[in-house]
Amino acid sequence: MRFLVIGSGLMGSAVAYDLAHAEGTEEIVLADLNEDRAREIAQKIESPHIHAARLDVNYYDDVLAMMTGRDVAISAVLYTHNLLLTKAAIESGVSLCDLGGNQEVVDKQMKLHIKAEQAGVTIVPNCGLAPGMANVIAMHGAKSFDIVDQLYIRVGGLPQHPQPPLNYQLVFNPEGLINEYVEEAEVIREGKLMRVESMTQLEEIEFPPPFNALEAFHTSGGISSLTKLFEGRVREMDYKSVRYKGHCEKFKTLLKIGFASSEPFMAGQGIKTAREMFVELLKRKLTFHDKDVVLMRITISGQRNGNHRTCCWEMVDYYDEKNDITAMMRTTAYPTSIIAQMIARQQIRQRGVFLPEQIVEGKPFLEELAKRDINIREYVKNP
Repeated sequence: MRFLVIGSGLMGSAVAYDLAHAEGTEEIVLADLNEDRAREIAQKIESPHIHAARLDVNYYDDVLAMMTGRDVAISAVLYTHNLLLTKAAIESGVSLCDLGGNQEVVDKQMKLHIKAEQAGVTIVPNCGLAPGMANVIAMHGAKSFDIVDQLYIRVGGLPQHPQPPLNYQLVFNPEGLINEYVEEAEVIREGKLMRVESMTQLEEIEFPPPFNALEAFHTSGGISSLTKLFEGRVREMDYKSVRYKGHCEKFKTLLKIGFASSEPFMAGQGIKTAREMFVELLKRKLTFHDKDVVLMRITISGQRNGNHRTCCWEMVDYYDEKNDITAMMRTTAYPTSIIAQMIARQQIRQRGVFLPEQIVEGKPFLEELAKRDINIREYVKNP
């Protein structure tokens, strides 16, 4: 198997690490504009199969040349590049997985389905945590029901030792966090797809100790296109982010007084927006490098063999002390790597542009996660 990993940041380095430990990997090219960083990561992974290269994804011909001859490319760069990378993958005849991050970009990628099919390649956007792994498991769980009434997804990446006032640390780009909190969330209510305001419908939620008192609330983006796939097939569906108690109300207060506003104003000798300043403050105040944990629970209620059932799929994944890999890296990058390997091994044979929940079989996917000590506990809530 020959892979190209584009981007050597946190997620790209974790994808490369997982591919390097996969049976059958012959080559991994870890490409980045910052070749020194890519080389440093490649040396740290200590695999004879990996080497670094310089690549500026803004130069289409260079991307084509780098992709040519690989089995699968993985995009671990900002979502704004994913449409161009999709076009390059189709032209070069190489399959592609990416981490997603923006539904508008994913929608544009989906429109290239016929071209990808004709080129004989498989393009899979949104392969990360949520959307991504959570969607695959939700679809897998739903298939075990004859009728699905309710499907709820709860996911959160948290510091193990929260610090006031927000009890949160950045686990991805702060712009993405703000988008999750200000853009509307898609839900299904009474079988119909609709939009609701983010940071609303606060609920209490508990996970195994020490996570006994948490909260969850609507945020945008995490459910991706799952609502569209299930519209008319499920009565209630939504996605909520999990945080320590008190986070939602405090962050909402900051938003209400305009910290996420894009309206320009004079700041000293230059023009700034409140949002730009807010992003910088979040980077400074919410980056304290605590060891993290990722929590996930998918709850499905409905009819199974003539009986009403409520089943849960639950995960608590901790920072990897031995290999210095965060829980967010593990639960975002490893699923992406698994899907890329499934394509390279021909376990996924469909050609075109698909979401993970459309083509990734749940059982082998869960088995691969378990090999990486990402364990999903399934249980019946009311037998």
